[in-house]
Amino acid sequence: MGKIRPIMIKGHERALTMIKYNRDGDLIFSCSKDHVPSVWYSENGERIGTYHGHCGTVWCLDVNWDSTKLLSGSADNCCKLWEVQSGECLHTWKHTAPVRCVGFAMGDKRFLTVLDNIMGNVPTIYVWELELNNLANHPDCPLLTILGHTGKIGRALWGPLNEAIYSVSDDSTLRMWDPDSGEEKHVMEGVHTKKITDLQLSYDKTLLCTSCTDQFVRLFETKTLRLLYAFNSERPLNSAAISPLPHCPYLIAGGGQDAMSVTTTAAQQGKFETLFFDHAFGEELGCIGGHFGPVNTLAFAPHGRSYASGGEDGYIRIHHLDQEYFEAYEKKVTESGILAADKA
Repeated sequence: MGKIRPIMIKGHERALTMIKYNRDGDLIFSCSKDHVPSVWYSENGERIGTYHGHCGTVWCLDVNWDSTKLLSGSADNCCKLWEVQSGECLHTWKHTAPVRCVGFAMGDKRFLTVLDNIMGNVPTIYVWELELNNLANHPDCPLLTILGHTGKIGRALWGPLNEAIYSVSDDSTLRMWDPDSGEEKHVMEGVHTKKITDLQLSYDKTLLCTSCTDQFVRLFETKTLRLLYAFNSERPLNSAAISPLPHCPYLIAGGGQDAMSVTTTAAQQGKFETLFFDHAFGEELGCIGGHFGPVNTLAFAPHGRSYASGGEDGYIRIHHLDQEYFEAYEKKVTESGILAADKA
């Protein structure tokens, strides 16, 4: 994995907060603490455009199914809807605290936002109706308010067919909600011991993974929230993602020592690499380094042939994976089969 040469993009002035591929995998959307979301070609890293309008850190974004609309949430207490192609801001939903997460529901008829628990607010998930053809008369009040977490909600996602919403929080819980009633359908307590920093679904939405500052990345079955695997990364984690390829059952995870804790003498101990884990065999495969600070966000391309990472150093790194990566699992299966036959 050390032979993989990344495309390095220095287009943001401050630390990256989120990276998102569109469904086709040809575009990467990114946001950072510099207030300006951007869109790039995933093949060569060329910047296509920017989205100007926020006046605070942009924490999150999501692009819809056909890549025509973009949602963003910011520390300026606003969620904005953008026209992807033109960069025009189509609508703004004001909140009473920073917006930590946004997400389109399948079909673009609803979306969710997550309210930060500062300025007297409690951690909240809002579900909103979305009428793309009637934005001028769009209601500015949420359809549903979901309460239950006792710590800051780091991420919330729509589940398969919009039948559930999944969320993680600083309260170390993973929760499943009914998006129609707001009722809590399931809660997993004690799966992590510190704040959970990221939650991502697999491409087919049958699996989900969490990363945590307790140094563990965990893989769950989406439908039942049954824990399948837990891997110790030996570093605080900020993000994790699942490969979409069934013949490459891999997880990636990244983070590293907090920037405030890294001294000039301990810089070598920062552990800023992206780790690869095989969740079929339960093994760590290797790592890819390059960032000069903690890895804040990771995303696999939908085709599974590349992944992108965003760091505290302000860089986006696009890694196009070589053939050896795709052959590794097949080779391991073959070797394990030979070993099994020898033992028999």
